[in-house]
Amino acid sequence: MIATTGWWWLSVVLAAILVGDALLSIRPPRFISECLDGVGFPRDWWWALVVVKLLAAAGLLVGPAYPGIGAAAAVAVVGYFVCAAVAHVRAGFLGQSFWVNCLGMLALSVLVVPAAYAF
Repeated sequence: MIATTGWWWLSVVLAAILVGDALLSIRPPRFISECLDGVGFPRDWWWALVVVKLLAAAGLLVGPAYPGIGAAAAVAVVGYFVCAAVAHVRAGFLGQSFWVNCLGMLALSVLVVPAAYAF
């Protein structure tokens, strides 16, 4: 059985960040475009990242009421940012966007899983 902890609000914070990121990604500013181009992510698929982020945020937002869904969404977000980090490393795109944005979000995501959900 999965339950929420007293830190359930971390799940909501991560969801809010993902919603903001998804909204920015609809018409990406230069720093996002440069990042996606830098890792070689095809422009034809940029829309998919918006959908994935919004679905993950939805799962995280229902997490306090339905901990199983929230925990699954939190683990999926960790997987998403692990894949993003691998893409950065493989492409050799290791500038500020990698160290601050990508790894920062990976660290926050990794924190949310054990802090917000008890397995």
